[in-house]
Amino acid sequence: MAVKCIGLITAGSDAPGMNCLIRAVTRAAIYHGLKVKAVYRGFKGLYSGEIVEFHTQNVSNIIHMGGTILRTSPCKEFQTPEGREQAYKNMTEAGIDALVVIGGDGTMNGIKIFAQEFDIPCIGIPATIDNDIYGTDTTVGYDTALNTIIDAVDKIRDTATSHQRLFFVEVRGGSAAGFLALNGAIASGCEEAIIPQIEAKEDQVGLYVQNGFKKSKNSSIVLVAETEETGGALKYAERVKREYPGIDVRVSILRHLLRGGSPSAHDRIIACRMGAASIHALMEGQRNVMIGLNNDEIVYVPFSKVIKNVKPINQDLLDLLHNLSI
Repeated sequence: MAVKCIGLITAGSDAPGMNCLIRAVTRAAIYHGLKVKAVYRGFKGLYSGEIVEFHTQNVSNIIHMGGTILRTSPCKEFQTPEGREQAYKNMTEAGIDALVVIGGDGTMNGIKIFAQEFDIPCIGIPATIDNDIYGTDTTVGYDTALNTIIDAVDKIRDTATSHQRLFFVEVRGGSAAGFLALNGAIASGCEEAIIPQIEAKEDQVGLYVQNGFKKSKNSSIVLVAETEETGGALKYAERVKREYPGIDVRVSILRHLLRGGSPSAHDRIIACRMGAASIHALMEGQRNVMIGLNNDEIVYVPFSKVIKNVKPINQDLLDLLHNLSI
């Protein structure tokens, strides 16, 4: 059956560029003769029936805005079969016969289950600052977050140098999400990046202090991914204070700062491409896939692969960081 009306959802944590995606999906759908029903507050809104028809003017002048005009909210009810059944009822009553869902890995998992239970076409679009989703080289919001890190670290370096201090700067992360810390460290000239993929294998901060900072540095900045595996910047700062009392240590925690702000040109462009591609996918009969970018080409990645696989860290980038931080 041909798709006539799509439901559009932003779920999970917000990311810069989500509004670009909302705009692109809405206008691409309307261009191809489809109706668009926007769902407010993510899966919570699908469960409670917060559904409004969108027209092209609804997405005017939002391409530069951070956050999501559709809002997002946790939904415990959607995690239950009864809650998903209510969401499906609301969706069908609104005339929606396919969903385009914008979000991170948790969002992709939620929509995968929903699509399987009710046999409806669903397209996912990866939007998360963590860039930890398998099947795509980059996610919407990641580039903007990296630029925010660069701006913050450039300012922190001024005071680190002036006072000859070691700064641990904490950024967002996850159990397999050291991408912000690693690439942020390279881009901002940091001396080390503490990431869960490597910290589980070796004592990164111990090796760094012994081999790097103590020998040749009188000021330094280390990016730390905020994860249970690493323990965060405060843990490392306390350890260095305890084991190396001669080092003046400070901590700066960025976290939610990285999720806000106007999206970069790169994020705006890939959002426009991915948003339009989601409509093309539905018109081609695709279902239950995520839109991704592979070598700058649009690809369709089955939800099963997205959920099953873990995106690997690039060891060459870690080596590069170490080579350039001597």
